[in-house]
Amino acid sequence: MHDIIFQPLQFRNLTVKNRLFRSSVSGRIDHYDGSGTQARINWEKKFASGGVGAIISSHIPVDPAQRILPNYAMIDRDDLIPFWKEVVKSVHAYDCKFIGQLSMSGHQQDIRGVENRHRLPLSPVDGSEHFHGIKGKAMSKIQISDAVRKFAEAASRAREAGMDGIELHASNGYLFTQFLSSAINNRKDEYGGALENRARFLMEVVWAVREKVGDDYHFQVKMNAADHHSDYFLNFGKGNTLNEGVAVARWLEKAGVDALHVSVGSQFPHPRNPVGPLPIENAAITYPAMIPSGHLSFWNYLTFRYKIFWPLIQWLWRRKQPGIMEGINLAECKAIMDAVSIPVLCTGGFQTASLIRNALENNFCDGVTIARPLMANPTLPLMFASGLDQAPKPCSYCNKCLAHVLVDPLGCYDESRYDSYEDMMEEIMSIFKNEYF
Repeated sequence: MHDIIFQPLQFRNLTVKNRLFRSSVSGRIDHYDGSGTQARINWEKKFASGGVGAIISSHIPVDPAQRILPNYAMIDRDDLIPFWKEVVKSVHAYDCKFIGQLSMSGHQQDIRGVENRHRLPLSPVDGSEHFHGIKGKAMSKIQISDAVRKFAEAASRAREAGMDGIELHASNGYLFTQFLSSAINNRKDEYGGALENRARFLMEVVWAVREKVGDDYHFQVKMNAADHHSDYFLNFGKGNTLNEGVAVARWLEKAGVDALHVSVGSQFPHPRNPVGPLPIENAAITYPAMIPSGHLSFWNYLTFRYKIFWPLIQWLWRRKQPGIMEGINLAECKAIMDAVSIPVLCTGGFQTASLIRNALENNFCDGVTIARPLMANPTLPLMFASGLDQAPKPCSYCNKCLAHVLVDPLGCYDESRYDSYEDMMEEIMSIFKNEYF
């Protein structure tokens, strides 16, 4: 097709059939021990059959002590490789590529899991993150080296499982961000201080992974173009600037990374990620699961629980959001794009073909990654291919899906988009059938 959206994207070691990627999103649909389920396979098949060129998995833990949430399939041991082979096989049936996103939580560990309940998550520093107040324990140099090894071993398993590539989750507040961000990392050794030192852990992982998987395997990094840490209502410092994001991007390219996946936001959730309102009413129902996690969680819950606080909370949340929903990160992605020669992907609520087309044609990015709008419309790429500029019932950016993910199956919870509540639940629960089709 002549439409740039459906032109193949050529990476150094991988070709993707179009410029539409399912971004890293899923839910708590696997076994507690990190082994996978048919629901996980069905979840990925839903988007592969909908026409995306590639799927980026959601934060696969490489260490049980560093998982963000329980019930996500892990890749910390060899006996999990056969399951991931089945996932990849199911996605490949639709001419769709599969990129495994490898992660460690750091102190941004939303629900610790029973095995972690009596120990603090490891982080670059002692102290708490700024949204939930989850406390972490500073990593020793030996523990940093151990984390580097675990990422490299997980990458090797991903390749053995047939994944078409891997991505390091170095954005949105997880462990790599905690090392990188000047608003978080106050270490006094060679892993803190100047940006080059704060980037040392990420670069050591990149070098170790590349050595482990070889030079002929697709390897990308999801990174923050900028932290915007001061967007929170308490000022903890701005964090990394766009200029610093550009510098990290150049270092990653020089180290042999094949592509960059650009986001923003020093923590998750963040007023710019996901852009839109804070889903307070839904959070009042699901957020109690977070109360044991951090010293601010109970106070957050009280503000969600009582409506008198809602106008204030929404104002604080949205006061620094730009007046953009779709393509919110394009300007910052353009700065990264202009600084490197490797392909660059951009995330940010994309769901309009003409806007995506314009971004691609004007070199703001080489491809877009989509999460919430694909949960609302899994066949959105096929709609674009048929000539539609937008889905008949587009994503409302209500963010209810992200409030539910703590305790409920992930899916679109905007009831106004369905004929009935029962229809909404049928769609959400469809992945739990033995076979999705």
